Amino acid sequence: MDMDKVIVITGASSGIGAELARQAAAKGARLVLAARRKAELKVVAGQCGHEALAVVTDATRRADMERLRDAALARFGRIDVWVNNAGRGITRSVAELTDEDLETMWRDNVNSALYGMQAVLPHFQSRDAGQLVNVSSTLGRLPIVPHRSAYSAAKHALNALSACLRQELRETYPGITVTVVMPGVVATAFGDNALGGGPDSRGLPGAQRVEDAATVILDSIERPRAEVYTQAATQAQVERYYQDVEAFERGGT
Repeated sequence: MDMDKVIVITGASSGIGAELARQAAAKGARLVLAARRKAELKVVAGQCGHEALAVVTDATRRADMERLRDAALARFGRIDVWVNNAGRGITRSVAELTDEDLETMWRDNVNSALYGMQAVLPHFQSRDAGQLVNVSSTLGRLPIVPHRSAYSAAKHALNALSACLRQELRETYPGITVTVVMPGVVATAFGDNALGGGPDSRGLPGAQRVEDAATVILDSIERPRAEVYTQAATQAQVERYYQDVEAFERGGT
């Protein structure tokens, strides 16, 4: 089926963002791809057809995200879906966290998505149509990996902001959807890129193939809904956690 949508994706130079771009392009979507790394971004854009637009963007800068929106509108005249996928992890216990660690996690995982939401929202409101997709994490529901402490906290915040916006829009702009996607461990360079280093996600047991995670995200664009886990078993795990936190933490997953 042809996907007649204009989709903006941040963090599109590698990992989930790049794979989502390739899969969306294969279905006919018109893409605006954003990331800081120009060379890598151009490679991904080249894999997505001649219409794909690469815009070098630092998602942690509000002006860059507004420029990204303007570039998308100038090229295609509208935006149907905006995917806030840029983010970064950390490997640091709570006892070791510095002010800079917290500021970095907030900037890379919360501010970046907020700038994207605020940049595109007036366009969506003018049409009463559009979908925001915020790529969060299972750790935004299950704070069960202590060395990902501040990352988990930031993703909890992103989930809350997304839910609040969704409720605000439901009455006034029912045509706008806010979707939160929560991957678990995905076989990408996430671990390598984490602040403070850490285990390579690609070598962790049970790591999901990036292709499979991207397929779930693409399905959430084709069939918009409020929250999506990229792995089927995760929702049951979340429910067990909130039924009895102490028992869950003692017994593990």
